[in-house]
Amino acid sequence: MTRRSLLRGLVMAGSAALTVGLIPTAGAAAGSYVALGDSYSAGVGTRAKVDSCYRSTYGYPALVASRYGLALSYQACSGARTADVAANQVGALNTGTTHVSMTIGGNDVGFADVLTECAQPGWMSDCSGAIAGGRAILRDQLPGRYDSLFSTIRSKAPNAKVVVGGYPLIFNGEDCNALTFFSPDEEASLNSATNDLDSLIQSKSTASGFTFADARGLFGGHAVCDSPEWINGLSNPIEESYHPNRDGNVGYAKIFGPALTGTPYLAPTAAPRKESTAVHTRQAADSVLRMRLDTPANLSKAAAAGVSPQEVKRLNGQLRSMDSRVVARALAALRALDRQSR
Repeated sequence: MTRRSLLRGLVMAGSAALTVGLIPTAGAAAGSYVALGDSYSAGVGTRAKVDSCYRSTYGYPALVASRYGLALSYQACSGARTADVAANQVGALNTGTTHVSMTIGGNDVGFADVLTECAQPGWMSDCSGAIAGGRAILRDQLPGRYDSLFSTIRSKAPNAKVVVGGYPLIFNGEDCNALTFFSPDEEASLNSATNDLDSLIQSKSTASGFTFADARGLFGGHAVCDSPEWINGLSNPIEESYHPNRDGNVGYAKIFGPALTGTPYLAPTAAPRKESTAVHTRQAADSVLRMRLDTPANLSKAAAAGVSPQEVKRLNGQLRSMDSRVVARALAALRALDRQSR
């Protein structure tokens, strides 16, 4: 496995043709609800995968449908881009559709690839270049893609209440995961790019007569490394990473539910639960080893950044130790080298 593939599992490929996925609802159906979109609408992050598109029973569309008694056609699919929604999902819409929800656009601007690049040590990554590439797509291509998709949705579901959601800010300025190397500046840049994406979603959705559901306010204080966090950090399995967990999907339901129906979303009473996002030391070490820090090319990059190649090689070797204390110290030392190199 190459270092480029380390975090590629953050978003699953979802370009295959979709089938209608119905999740049972509670009570008599009060309307026809179609949930379109990407992994954030499919419920990735809830650790309850149902099919190849994920479509979790803990995803916010399932929660909203159950609470309001809506008949749900669950079309959202992990990895979907605007083109995938247009090609594979909007066929579920018709004149009888009463409610539509969606998050879309993150994959268009390269969500997984940007995070993959930025999660590496600073001396061997080009985080700023990856973010700039995503911003170029956001500026030059995504506005037209939204115009086309939203026009199609309105034509196919002329009687529906359509709510398009934004994305929460993932980072809080801290990187508490043992095997990622996000700097505070990188996290700020990633959050800034998310703000720009949300601004575009808001302007295009409202211009189409849709409602924009802003997740940033309610998710404030619940980013990765917050307590409690509503967004997973780097997780096992990897596809759960950097997506809202079950609590985060309840948060989304509290945003989408009222926007779709005009009435508050009252979450079912449940015993307090804690999402486990801890990565065991051995798993962390194995993931860093897959970055291949000790290849000649990456050691040369370290030297160019003022980082001792010998020290990188020594610490990388310690990651293979059977002593978890040695491994933990090596991980901490590698993170310290990354901070010093910046």
